[in-house]
Order: sequence, then structure tokens, then C-alpha cells
Amino acid sequence: MFSDAELASWLALSRISGLGNEGSRRLLQAFGSPANIFAAPAHTLKPFVQPAVAEAIARGWDEADLAPVASWLEDPPNGIVTLADPGYPQALLNISDPPLLLYLKGRRELLNRPALAIVGSRNATAQGSSNAEAFARAASSAGLCVVSGMAHGIDAAAHRGGLSEQGSSIGVVGTGLDKIYPAANRDLAHQIAQQGALLSEFPLGTPPLAANFPRRNRIISGMSLGCLVVEASLLSGSLITARMALEQGREVFAIPGSIHSPQAKGCHYLIKQGAKLVECAQDILEELGHFAAMSPRTDGAQENHPLFEHLGFDPVGLDSLSQRSGLTIETLSAILLQLELEGCVATLPGGLYQRIG
Repeated sequence: MFSDAELASWLALSRISGLGNEGSRRLLQAFGSPANIFAAPAHTLKPFVQPAVAEAIARGWDEADLAPVASWLEDPPNGIVTLADPGYPQALLNISDPPLLLYLKGRRELLNRPALAIVGSRNATAQGSSNAEAFARAASSAGLCVVSGMAHGIDAAAHRGGLSEQGSSIGVVGTGLDKIYPAANRDLAHQIAQQGALLSEFPLGTPPLAANFPRRNRIISGMSLGCLVVEASLLSGSLITARMALEQGREVFAIPGSIHSPQAKGCHYLIKQGAKLVECAQDILEELGHFAAMSPRTDGAQENHPLFEHLGFDPVGLDSLSQRSGLTIETLSAILLQLELEGCVATLPGGLYQRIG
């Protein structure tokens, strides 16, 4: 049994077949709350919804249908945030189709932290994954929560980068939160639930239906100040997220790539359409205004960074720096990006880096 009658009424409303978010909002505007909606006679509901939907609402709900949710909510990291909840992501209130409610597993306070969406190909290149993780780490270090879709490739790399710093990460999924998809991301999902947050508008038990993933993309973009596409083919679902971001008035960023790479075609298309070409995370932070000023400053604390033993004031490439330091290209890229944000390193043409001071 549900101890919270108000939450039970929100859940019951969300489960009315044929109602949807738009119909729910019309009824809420007219009647004020789900409890009032269920208390209303069917004939007073019919001006706002289809007759069959009005009749279904008038029949009420069976408490037994909500028992699995009540059991799920007994686990402390789990929660539900409704449109009436002060903790509901305020950014989503500005999109055309905000979810009636969101199932949450993890840190509720992240829902209203300024955020950056980072999305891209499931079949990411090694460099693309490295870029996604490095950009996400820098954004998270600057105080932005990294939002992505828990998919293979770019999404997973973005989550890892976001989790590594204080801004942390939110994974918006296309299934119920009692399902993990793809299964290969099970460990990542558990890490996000512990250090960040998982979100879904879909009821518990919802399987990975193809139609649900484009729908969840509007939440990924809607929660964010901007959307960065790292790698994408011309048929990538990431372009759907970018389009939704534009429709929602969010900034869209894209990382360029080789003209010969299929994984760069989508990014190049976005840039041609007006997306902002970015070469480093600072490009994004500056575009998003005050977050440029929020990026961590060390005031000299990084002047003795171990990498400076191998990085002097003469320009050097990643391969040479990797040989000198023994660090992988991926690790170096992340460190150099952080040092660049802190004003200790400059990126030069030709993929060269130089210490500045």
C-alpha cells in the first residue's frame, strides 16, 4: 500500500492509457491536482480528454497495481519527482512536452544543477571516446552536470568523464529504472546510481522499445544549457537530440573530424547548419557564459604538476609526450585539457601543446 496518497494519485494518472503528458497537463490546469482529477465525474473531464479516457479516470485505480512501485521506493536511492515537486528539473518546465513525472535513482540535488548534454555515436572511435571523456571531465570540473543517454560509445565515455569531477553525471534511459540497457553498461549504471543519478519517465518494467529512445532524447537536451555532439553519422540518433536542443532554445556544439570519417559526417552537417564548432572545452564554457569563470583556478597550485617534467615551453606533440611520460594518449588528452582550462597549457596548430606561465 502507498503511504503517500498524493504520489499514488500522480502515479495512477501517469498510467491512464491514452492520456499522455499533454492530456495530463490540460487536466491539471483545469482541476489543479491529480486527486481532484480522480474525484471529478466523468462528464466534467470529457471536455478535456477523449470519452474513453475520462471514463477510465472516473473508475479510479487499483492500489495493487502500484504495489511494485511502492516496493521499489523502499530502496533509499529510489524516488519519484512529479511536476508539482520543487525538486523537478526546472529546465524541463521550459520544453514543450515535460514528463508528468520522473523515476529517479541517485542524487536528487543533481536535477537542478546547470548541465551540459554530451551525445554521439554508439560505434565511437577511440579518439572520439577520449574526446568525450575529456570534454565531460572538464565540464564537470567547471560545475556542469554531464547529461547523456547511457548508450555504448560516446554516451558511456561522457558519463565516465562527468563522474570523475564534482559536477557529476545524469543518465537518462529509455527503459524502466529496474532494467539496465545495454547490459554491458551494468557496472557504469551502478556507478552513476551511486555517484550521480539515473532518470526515466517510463514506468518500472518498461523494456528497451525502439520508440522510447528518441522520446528520452528531449529530456537529455531539455535538462541542459547546451548539447555537444562528439561523433555522429548522418543517421545517428544524436542528430535528433541536437535538433531537439535547437527547438528548445539550447546551444548546440559539435567537434569536427576528418572529412573521410563517417563518424564525422553528422558533426559537419550540424556545423553547416549553425552549430558551434568547438576544439576545446573552454570554447563551450565561454559560450555558456559564467561557467567560463567557474572553471577551477589553481593560482599556481598546478605549477608543479608531474607532467611538466616532460612538457616544457617548446611545442610538443602527443606521441612524443606519451613516449617521454609513459602515459597513454587518452590519459594525456584528459590531463592536458584540464591544464589548458587552468591556463597552464596552450594548444597550438598541428596538434602541439606548449606550457605557458
